[in-house]
Amino acid sequence: MPRKLRVSVDYDKCTGVGACEQVCPEVFFMNDEGLPDVLEEEPHATLWAAALRADEACPEEAVILEWVEE
Repeated sequence: MPRKLRVSVDYDKCTGVGACEQVCPEVFFMNDEGLPDVLEEEPHATLWAAALRADEACPEEAVILEWVEE
């Protein structure tokens, strides 16, 4: 079964540091409120490694990555 990566942000934890956007701008974009918008909720497999690095870079552990079986 193929799997997908689903990306979201826990806005209760996020403080707007922006590390996610710095590491993976294809998936995260800092909006006018200083919080990240998720541009690709289910990014292509070519972006999975960058999304994982964004998760690791977040000092607040606000990036949420979920593996979903199709």
